[in-house]
Amino acid sequence: MALRRAKNTRRTTADAAPAHDWAVELRGVRRQYGRGATAVHALRGIDLTLPRGSFTAVMGPSGSGKSTFLQCAAGLDRPTDGSVRLGGTEITGMSENKLTELRRSRLGFVFQAFNLLPSLTVEQNVVLPMRLAGDRPDRRRAAELLAQVGLAGKGDRRPGELSGGQQQRVAIARALVTSPDVIFADEPTGALDTTTAAEVLALLRDAVDSLGATVVMVTHDPAAAAHADQVLFLADGSIVDALPRASMAQIAARMTALTARGRLTGVAA
Repeated sequence: MALRRAKNTRRTTADAAPAHDWAVELRGVRRQYGRGATAVHALRGIDLTLPRGSFTAVMGPSGSGKSTFLQCAAGLDRPTDGSVRLGGTEITGMSENKLTELRRSRLGFVFQAFNLLPSLTVEQNVVLPMRLAGDRPDRRRAAELLAQVGLAGKGDRRPGELSGGQQQRVAIARALVTSPDVIFADEPTGALDTTTAAEVLALLRDAVDSLGATVVMVTHDPAAAAHADQVLFLADGSIVDALPRASMAQIAARMTALTARGRLTGVAA
């Protein structure tokens, strides 16, 4: 079943916004840990704009800066220098309280570990972002989303009663419940088998195509990245390459070349 846009929610599709109204915008973003000779430069001046209603995969060798990129872009970490804007809102200088409010109301998150609360039912996990944002939980919206991700009638179950793939479907429903500006996914299929991973990726793809959602996904898997509109490749804290609408074979070949180049030049791999 295709995902459907919630009624009376803000529009996030590319055609609902001016061409310059980006979902994600990074300007000169650097992230440095430590100082002096021992300083680690996790990000080295990232400049990037991602349009609304797009699916972007981020890949790179271990130590390339993928996780730091996601954390800075999602407001989970603060860059040392530079600017981050989400849905046209500058977040770099926000207070922690304002940033927390923005993450709860305007962003969705899907992680490898699912991060479902075992003491809550499936439905309660789905509507949790609404509660945290101070809104009244919409049980009808939760039921609709659960049906759309293939979990109709399971709202009263506990996460421990579900398979790993089903738990990740709950996490996707939770990420969609507030109709967020951007969904950030960190290795969302890393703990799943190949068949279940493909089903979860199809849901993320459908969220973009049917709902106009914007997805930014960090992954090590070329098969996962092949679902995206574009693949960005990071190495040593910089974006070094990009592929639009690439096949799994093309992505794997590019990653192999990038990793080999890192070994030859001494870049962390």
